[in-house]
Amino acid sequence: MIRSAICLLLLFVSVMSVPSARAQSADTALVAKARAIHERVITLDTHVDIDPRNFAVGPRNYGQRLDTQVNLPKMQEGGLDAAFFIVYVGQGPLTPEGYDKAYAQAVAKFDAIHRLTEQIAPTRIGLALTAADVRTIAASGRKVALIGVENAYPIGTDLSRIKEFHDRGGRYLSLAHNGHSQFADSNTGERDGKWMHNGLSELGKRAIAEMNRVGFMIDLSHPSKQANLQAIALSKAPVIASHSSARAVANHSRNLDDEELLAIKKNGGVVQTVAFDGYVKIKPADSPARAAAVAEVRKAMPAGGPGEMTDEARAQFRARMAEVNRKFPPAPRATVADFVNHVDYLVKTIGIDHVGISSDFDGGGGVDGWSGADETFNVTLELVRRGYTEEQIGKLWSGNLLRVMDEVQRVAASLQAKSE
Repeated sequence: MIRSAICLLLLFVSVMSVPSARAQSADTALVAKARAIHERVITLDTHVDIDPRNFAVGPRNYGQRLDTQVNLPKMQEGGLDAAFFIVYVGQGPLTPEGYDKAYAQAVAKFDAIHRLTEQIAPTRIGLALTAADVRTIAASGRKVALIGVENAYPIGTDLSRIKEFHDRGGRYLSLAHNGHSQFADSNTGERDGKWMHNGLSELGKRAIAEMNRVGFMIDLSHPSKQANLQAIALSKAPVIASHSSARAVANHSRNLDDEELLAIKKNGGVVQTVAFDGYVKIKPADSPARAAAVAEVRKAMPAGGPGEMTDEARAQFRARMAEVNRKFPPAPRATVADFVNHVDYLVKTIGIDHVGISSDFDGGGGVDGWSGADETFNVTLELVRRGYTEEQIGKLWSGNLLRVMDEVQRVAASLQAKSE
């Protein structure tokens, strides 16, 4: 009797373990499939902010595993092949003095990226100026650096600086950031209820033509909806949104609504879905106590953000924020799954050929599961889990953006030939 009971128990355990073993085997196979795809496609993140102090020749630089979300070791660990490093300057006064100060800051960031690829780690990363360069450098085993310009404010009112910034290696340019520029209204006008140009200024309209002529991709992340629709209508080449998600999924003015999305599709452009927690998932407002505590800590933040803080000040800021989060826990962060929900929506709305991927790392970006370049594989894994094919994943990670880059440069060559 006892022996029979034991046999029945062993049979029960054996039968119950079969589904678990099968599930584990299926998950292992899925991970292996995702890793193989991740290694074969070119993974390109179109928005990574930088601090020029990490791009100096010396004992501390981007070639080492710093506490930044992106650096060369973390790109290697996560299989991130390429990134647009960003020449960003925050919006300031629309005065000659403001323009001159912003120009100097922009040049410092251009120079920093060139130092990385020419002096600090030329055997590990190369600067790409064309889509063909991206493919060639990636095939060589090196990482790929590209340059994006976030906010045309440093150009001032001298449109010849558009060509200068292109000559310095810039390959996309946005006409505004947070705050209206001399070129375009910002999405922040919706929050503030104030507009300056009702879209693009006359200078902004001329800037669109010049960007088409020199070969700059026009970036629609940050300007207002009206400015974006006007830019699309004026552009002779496909446009991009370098780091924006779907407003229908998360209702934030930094995201794009369906009218903008469909206009980008018609234009032949691409939307680079952004893994920025606050744009991926809209959360309940902070409690009064948490809001007050966060505001107190942020008093120490300079106007230009973390990039203008010393290492010591940044460490103190993070420690104080960690203490606030311990006392007043924030709402859960968005996850990789939440992020890919935006990818799914965009693909359904405008098609697989018009969607890409970006992080906004070191500029506020990141979600649970993709909080640094070292976790990049998790995005590919989630895409495979949802049934995307290798061809589709290749388009999302880089193929669509490189197609637009090729077309923008073809249009520029045609326009330049006509003007000769």
